[in-house]
Amino acid sequence: MNPVVVGVVQMSSGANLTENVRSALALVDEAADRGAMYVQVPEYFNYLGPAKGYAAAAESIPGATTDQMGSLAKERGITVHLGSLLERSSVEGMSFNTSVVINPQGVIVATYRKAHLFDVEVPGSIVHRESDVITPGEELVVVKLAEFNLGLSVCFDVRFPEMYRALVSHGAQVLSIPAAFNATTGRAHWEVLVRSRAIENHAFVVAAAQVGSTVEGIDTFGHSLIVDPWGLVLAEATTHGPEVLVAELDLTEVARRRAQIAVLNFRRPALYESTVRS
Repeated sequence: MNPVVVGVVQMSSGANLTENVRSALALVDEAADRGAMYVQVPEYFNYLGPAKGYAAAAESIPGATTDQMGSLAKERGITVHLGSLLERSSVEGMSFNTSVVINPQGVIVATYRKAHLFDVEVPGSIVHRESDVITPGEELVVVKLAEFNLGLSVCFDVRFPEMYRALVSHGAQVLSIPAAFNATTGRAHWEVLVRSRAIENHAFVVAAAQVGSTVEGIDTFGHSLIVDPWGLVLAEATTHGPEVLVAELDLTEVARRRAQIAVLNFRRPALYESTVRS
């Protein structure tokens, strides 16, 4: 199993879909120029605007945006992972927050609809209800790429470790966490959560993030990361703006670390499902 170069695209998206896609295309191109064979862009990469604009921004999958990104994937011969975009739902006023993986032939090979929605109330800091406009997904996804098995997740999912244990139990070697992580909670929690998901599963984690403040006042933390199965940060964003990170993943590290501390083998699922004495 040969090492593979992966790329992470940090973005400062806004409400202009055309500009956001143009920026993403250029940044993915840059990552490919730097040798990346898999490139991930953040959550809400093509629209990070007010919720009132979600319905107009939502599209079908496949659709115009996935077609554009698919053409670039085919042209460059790389896997492009669209962290998420708004997908049309049959429910009026609602959309899915959907992650899309496109292979080097420009074909969609996986989609994942965000399962855990960002409904929070931190007094004096942030009040947000993603569930007012987003319908949650109902299934987990692991996709077998040429280079590795990729477990899909999005942003707020990072707070649910049982989800990632399920993904690695179904073969994931690399975990994806594209995000538009809130600036307030991000300062306190983002890096420790991302590194924890890598350490407890002995998996690589690739996390492309949104950064900065939009004109509508949406504040995102940034600090995109690539982390190895021992929790070592291989690459991290150093600016508060758009940026491309690349790192080489040696996939043999996954098996090596899992053999050293075999947490997956030591699990006792029947115990966790039993009655808890209190």
